[in-house]
Amino acid sequence: MNYILFDDNRDNLLPISFTRPVAEIRIGILTIREKWEKYLGNTCSFYTQEYLQGKYKFEPTIDDDNVWINGSFCPNPKLAEEINNLKTEESLFMGDVLIALNSGKITQIDFTIDERFGTLFKKFESHAAPVQVKNLWDIFSKNGEELKRDFDLITHGRNSVALSKTNQVIGLENIFVEEGAKVECAILNATSGSIYIGKDTEIMEGSIVRGPFALCEHSALKLGAKIYGPTTIGPHSKVGGEVNNSVIFGYSNKAHDGFLGNSVIGEWCNIGADSNNSNLKNNYADVKLWHYVKQKFVNTGLTFCGLIMADHSKCGINTMFNTGTVVGVNANIFGAGFPRNFLPDYSWGGAAGFTTYKISEALAVAEKVMQRRAIALTDDDKAILTHVFNLTEQFRK
Repeated sequence: MNYILFDDNRDNLLPISFTRPVAEIRIGILTIREKWEKYLGNTCSFYTQEYLQGKYKFEPTIDDDNVWINGSFCPNPKLAEEINNLKTEESLFMGDVLIALNSGKITQIDFTIDERFGTLFKKFESHAAPVQVKNLWDIFSKNGEELKRDFDLITHGRNSVALSKTNQVIGLENIFVEEGAKVECAILNATSGSIYIGKDTEIMEGSIVRGPFALCEHSALKLGAKIYGPTTIGPHSKVGGEVNNSVIFGYSNKAHDGFLGNSVIGEWCNIGADSNNSNLKNNYADVKLWHYVKQKFVNTGLTFCGLIMADHSKCGINTMFNTGTVVGVNANIFGAGFPRNFLPDYSWGGAAGFTTYKISEALAVAEKVMQRRAIALTDDDKAILTHVFNLTEQFRK
C-alpha cells in the first residue's frame, strides 16, 4: 500500500497550517505524520495546498493501492488496523467524516466534489475512537491524550537510561530518558502523567516538571524552569520560566522567565524575556479566537486559551499578550502595552500600531536564524513564505 495524508480542517488551523500540511502538526510527542509512519511501518506523502507541494511531496503510485488518510486524525492501533484492512474502493468514516480511502490505482481524488467514496466506494464505520485535530485549540487541549499514546508507542519494549541521583523523582516508572540526555538537580513528578526526556536534551538545575511532559531531542529546560503538563517542547528548542499545557512545535525559544499557558507556538519563533500571555479572561467568559476564513472571532468554548503563534514570529522583551491572541506567520511584536488579539502575518510593531514587515527583510532574518542551527532556508521555504505574504495582504490593511 502507498499512503497519502490529505488535509482536512485546514481553514480552522490557520495560521499554523499556512506553512505546513495538517499532518505536520505536532501533538503529543510526535507530529501526526510521524505517528502514522510508526503505526503503518511505512513512509507517507502529502496531498496538500499546491504552494506547499514543492517541500511536502505528493507521491501517488500506479503500482500499489493508494490509501488516502485524513491528516487531521491521530492514529491508534485499532485505526491503523482498520485502514490496513481496507480493500480497493473501500472507505472508512467516523460519522460523516472521511478518515481513509483505498482508491486502488486511482491517483487523483478531489475530496471536495468526488462522491465516488460515498456511492461506488463501499463505506465502513470506524470503531477506533481516534483523536482528531479540528481546531487550533485542540492542539493543546488534546495534547495530554496524545502524550500518553505516543509515550507508550515510543517506549514499548525499551529500557530507559538511568537518572542521576542528584534529582528528586516521583513516579520513576512513568519516566523515560533517552541516550545523551543530561538531567541534574531537577524535580520530576510523573504521578499525574508520563515524562519523556528525548535524545541529547538537557534539564538544568532547579527545574520542576509535573507530567505529562515531553522534551524532544536536542531541546533544553533552562535553570529553574517550571513546567505543568500536559506540555510538549519540540526538538531543538530552549524553554525557561513557567509553562502550562502548551505545545511548542520545534526550533523555537522561550529561554527566559515569563508565563506561557494553554498555547501553541510554531517553528522558528522567539519569545523575549519576561513576556507573558493571559490564558483566562477577567470575567471567566469563553475565549474567542480569530478565524481567517470566517474573518471573525469564533468561540472556542474554553475558559482557558492563551497564545497561538505561527512560524517565524517573534516578540520583544516584556511583551504582554491578551487572552486568545493569534499571531500570524513572520510577525515581529514589540513595545509597551497589550497589542490587539489578532496580529496579522508579516506585522511589525505593537500596541502603538503596525507596519508591514517587508518580505525581503523577513526572509533575510529567517535565513540567519536557520543558519544558526546549520539548516538552510531553501528555495521551497522562500516560496512558501512569499506565498503566505501575498495571501495575507488583506489582513494588514
